[in-house]
Amino acid sequence: MDQLWRAGWRHFGTSFFRYSATIDEERVKWITPLRIDLEAFRLRKSQRRVLRRNSDLRHEFVPAVLSEEAETMFQAHKTRFRDHVPDRLGDFLSESPAEVPCCCLECRVFDGDQRVATSYMDVGEVATSGVYGMFDPTASKRGLGTYTLLLEIEHARLLGCRYYYLGYATQEPSVYDYKKQFLGLEILDWETGQWDGYAIDRTKGVSD
Repeated sequence: MDQLWRAGWRHFGTSFFRYSATIDEERVKWITPLRIDLEAFRLRKSQRRVLRRNSDLRHEFVPAVLSEEAETMFQAHKTRFRDHVPDRLGDFLSESPAEVPCCCLECRVFDGDQRVATSYMDVGEVATSGVYGMFDPTASKRGLGTYTLLLEIEHARLLGCRYYYLGYATQEPSVYDYKKQFLGLEILDWETGQWDGYAIDRTKGVSD
């Protein structure tokens, strides 16, 4: 898995893929694989605020499962999207997600007894890779998408990993621009196969 992620591969269930371009809103956009060098990662001020905002929540990492509770949250969460809307959570996870195609952990976030967010993270030998994150739309003001990413980054560090793969974004502005706000970010050069440091452009609305 570490070798596949390093070469820009992702997976839906047991199907692996990679691509360098997509069509979004009737225009071509160029795909950029992203990862975080965990040795260089530092929290931004905005991310510290997200952690403080959700300090009343509790979380746990457990072997990933396809559950009815998670599927219900997924169906509510996907209403936030207009393009490329997936049908079900099983499109992202295998029938045995804890082991197939690799070790996968599920991060569960609770407000009291109510689960308000869930995310899935694959685990390799020297890296982890975010699979999918979702949250209860009624709690959208909490910034739970960023929160679960930060929890996964923290857990990857506890596991002794060097890299955390964020998945794909695009070179052009898109709904995935939030992935570009992390310090220690690197992008894959498709032509050379090398990962290069990404300089955050403060002129594009990325704030501390």
